[in-house]
Amino acid sequence: MRQWLIMLGPALALMGLQTSHAQVTVDIRKITCNEFLSGQLTDSRSLAIWLNGYLNGARGNTLIDPLSVTENNLIDYCLSHNNMLVLDAARNVVGVAK
Repeated sequence: MRQWLIMLGPALALMGLQTSHAQVTVDIRKITCNEFLSGQLTDSRSLAIWLNGYLNGARGNTLIDPLSVTENNLIDYCLSHNNMLVLDAARNVVGVAK
């Protein structure tokens, strides 16, 4: 029984090493529309959806229309405002939608 436990410990440790991934933190306040559109950090559509939820949550708005296409509106807005910070662009898009 004791030998089995001794062999189990290193095996579990090796499994933990294989499944660990490097985590990267990103400051959303510093992302420009150009970086957002190029997909350098993450998928643009996913980030746009996250920003929509973040801004609505910050405003205390718990009602979100699932049929709205705000992520496409943010992408369109950023196409014409490449140097703008994406958080400011998202604020403009969400503010216009309300």
